[in-house]
Amino acid sequence: MKSHQTAQTMKPATAAKKLGVYLQATPAAFQEGVVSRAELNALQADPPEWLRELRRNGPHPRPVVAAKLGVSISGLARGGVTEALTTEQIDALKTENPEWLRKERATQAEVRKETARLKEKKRTDGAA
Repeated sequence: MKSHQTAQTMKPATAAKKLGVYLQATPAAFQEGVVSRAELNALQADPPEWLRELRRNGPHPRPVVAAKLGVSISGLARGGVTEALTTEQIDALKTENPEWLRKERATQAEVRKETARLKEKKRTDGAA
C-alpha cells in the first residue's frame, strides 16, 4: 500500500505571522487562499516585491512593532498602541520618546537582566 502524502497547508494568518507581516496589508490573493509549506519557503527564500515592501515600510504587526521599539507586546498595549504601525510611525515614536516608551524600555531591560541572572544561577547551580 502506498502512502499518499498531502502538501501541508496553513491559513493566510499563520503564513503572515511566520513571514512577520501584517495580514491586512498583504495582497488579496494571499489573504483569500491557503499557503503550502513549499510556497512559504519560496516566499522566505525569494520574497516578491510586495513582501519586501511590507517588511521595509510596514504596516508592521504588533510583535514586530514591539521588537523595533524594544518593548513587550503588553507594553505596547499599556502605551495605547493597539494597531499596526508603519516604519515611519515607529521612527517618529522613537524620536518623540514619550514617557510610556521610556518606562516600558526600562521594564523590558529589567526583565532581560533578571532572565539572564536566573539563567546564570541555573547554570552555576547545575555545575555545582
